[in-house]
Amino acid sequence: MGIQGVTRAPAAGAAADQRFGVLDGATASLQPPFAAVDLDAFDTNAAILRRNAIGKPLRLASKSLRCRALMRRALAQPGFKGILGFTLPEALWLAEEFDDIVVAYPTADTDALRALAADDELARRITLMVDSVEHLDFLSRHVEPNPSRPLRLCLELDVSLELLGGRVHIGAYRSPVHTPDQALDMAHEIDKRPGVSLVGVMGYEGQIAGVQDAYSAAALRYPLVRLMQAVSRTELAERRAEAVAAVRRVTDLEFVNGGGTGSVVSTAADPSVTEIAAGSGLYSPALFDGYRSIRPLPAAFFALPVVRRPKRGIVTALGGGWIASGVPGPDRLPKPAFPEGLRYSRTEGAGEVQTPLRGRAADALAIGDRIWMRHAKAGELAERVNSIHLVQRGELVDEVPTYRGEGRAFV
Repeated sequence: MGIQGVTRAPAAGAAADQRFGVLDGATASLQPPFAAVDLDAFDTNAAILRRNAIGKPLRLASKSLRCRALMRRALAQPGFKGILGFTLPEALWLAEEFDDIVVAYPTADTDALRALAADDELARRITLMVDSVEHLDFLSRHVEPNPSRPLRLCLELDVSLELLGGRVHIGAYRSPVHTPDQALDMAHEIDKRPGVSLVGVMGYEGQIAGVQDAYSAAALRYPLVRLMQAVSRTELAERRAEAVAAVRRVTDLEFVNGGGTGSVVSTAADPSVTEIAAGSGLYSPALFDGYRSIRPLPAAFFALPVVRRPKRGIVTALGGGWIASGVPGPDRLPKPAFPEGLRYSRTEGAGEVQTPLRGRAADALAIGDRIWMRHAKAGELAERVNSIHLVQRGELVDEVPTYRGEGRAFV
């Protein structure tokens, strides 16, 4: 199993039989549905991400794991430093243990803001995201400014691609701060306000990190996707560098965060970026089968039991309708991974309580047999289960709670 920037596609045939045979054997005592993570693949994926980051630290995206035990494991790996959280209440909870958390999205939770502002240690460990004067005004209305204990802020830069004078927008709709001049204006605005301190800049290039570009995924679209991404990388390298330089004229920045698992290689090559956000690649959900720049090893799975055999060529599994977020489409469905050759019924798809699956492999399955699935997106799997079973070297070595298993649901 080589550690490379781009690895081979998941094994098929006999190799898949062997891999899922090992998972079946290690988890034989468990009653499905349940989730499992292959720690050997998880650790290999951490090494792949580290190699692609070419020496720049990786900030762990907590939403991609949603399991503190596996977050600890990732952060213990070389190259990982700090957490990119997704809500302030989550960050307050994580800060009981972790000391460097950037909340990747703005917050409107006034109770959480007051808790942050009232605690010196929390204020030291947590950085808030802002992208507008409106955010700054909201903070000042709900938190008493304290110049001796300023709240740490990160400015989000919109790094989407805009064409035709902004009439065409390609990328995530996040920050309104798009130009270097707008970034400079925000830096000045933050600088003149008491009780806050600008320490970082962040930009998520979703049109590169979050769009599949492999032929197998994009079919006839893939040349256009690759062209768009090439244009975006060139445009962004110049604009982000100018924006960061402008902000640095106002304040000393501790970090400039960029990327995501799908763009580690290109983001790492940007001299203006000092750290890279990543997390999904550790689990390597099904959507990553459609990326060229990185092909981590599938590490996270869930098993469903066969509970019906309606007719020849069809079995029915319990549950399975664990649909991923994003634009609705077939790529948001869990992917039947083993036995190979199973597919959804067009009339039912992945169901709330039952999921019919078709294919020749169905006739070899009996009531009680398992079907192994892969979730389309990484951390959302953890919202469906209370714990994750950890397998290493063919043995079941631990069971660890997810956020849900610890009684925590943040969005």
